[in-house]
Amino acid sequence: MNAAMLRYFRRNLRFLIRLLIIAFALGIAYRYLFDPLAERTLPNYIRSGIHAIGIALSGWSVTMVFAALPHSRLGRILRGLPLVIEFALKASAMTAVLTIVSIGLEFVLRPLPGEGWYSRDLPRIVAIAFVGSLIVGAIFELRRLIGGRVLGSFFLGTYHRPRREQRIVMFLDIAGSTALAERLGEVRMHDLITRFFYDIDGPIADQAGEVHAYVGDEVIVSWPLSDDPQRNARWLRCFYEAHDAIDALAPSYAREFGAVPRFRAGVHAGSVVVSECGDTRRQIAYFGDTMNVAARLCEHCKATGEVLVASAELLRNTAMPPGFNIGSRATIALRGRQNPVEVHAIERDGIHSALAAARATV
Repeated sequence: MNAAMLRYFRRNLRFLIRLLIIAFALGIAYRYLFDPLAERTLPNYIRSGIHAIGIALSGWSVTMVFAALPHSRLGRILRGLPLVIEFALKASAMTAVLTIVSIGLEFVLRPLPGEGWYSRDLPRIVAIAFVGSLIVGAIFELRRLIGGRVLGSFFLGTYHRPRREQRIVMFLDIAGSTALAERLGEVRMHDLITRFFYDIDGPIADQAGEVHAYVGDEVIVSWPLSDDPQRNARWLRCFYEAHDAIDALAPSYAREFGAVPRFRAGVHAGSVVVSECGDTRRQIAYFGDTMNVAARLCEHCKATGEVLVASAELLRNTAMPPGFNIGSRATIALRGRQNPVEVHAIERDGIHSALAAARATV
């Protein structure tokens, strides 16, 4: 199991458990609805439930393989296709696997299938599997496009009325993007930004970050502010895991663009008003002082050459992981805000000075 598949498995483990429970229940329901009364026995119910679990696991395995594709050549080809074609190819592959697994499980669980199994049950099972793969695939594609939390919020109407939440907000942008754009041109710069956002998505997802928006060369990420200081440190691990990911891909960026993107971030925590906005294009919007302060801290990074700056208010609620240090302190007046904000640079042992020097030259 490669790293991408392992991350996908960990992030979606609870979903998998729920899927298997639902599959077992559907297997029993299938036996009850379609089999003759004489065959509705406890062993047959259990056999049908196990059959359904096997089909669900095989479908999940195919999904994990697709999750591991993005950085492969095949993954790049799929991403270059129209979404409807990509979706159709994935659904077809899923259906083929489910058909093969269904036949195999039938022979394992019942070595001598009934006479009508191939003509009656197999087409029905394949049809159910295909519809199921379409539904699950559509859910995952929607989650990929707009985010799982946003999708759930739209369905449940969570933010039809504005709600106040305590959140950690990170504004992260590419350092020296103007100079890079002049050097690369607008189209190549767009390609670099698109790939950069794609490459840091893994660390964001691994640390349970929620991408609120992409704005130019900037991404806004948020986390719930909890009572657990260890849990509140996910923003810090996210930033430096993203740094490590880009460092690992530096030779590839250098070959393709002649430059490696460097980035910085400002992070703050506090009250955020969350509301559903728009009609023809609906989205979840964040409002409030916390958003403004986080944006200004990102600007402060640009002015001072720091790579990561966080407010003292956030740091009071964050347990600093080993290997990280709270650096220089500053009290800054932010444009549009009456009260100054105490901020600190955050450093990781052994790399901060080199990062700062690299960013200063971009």
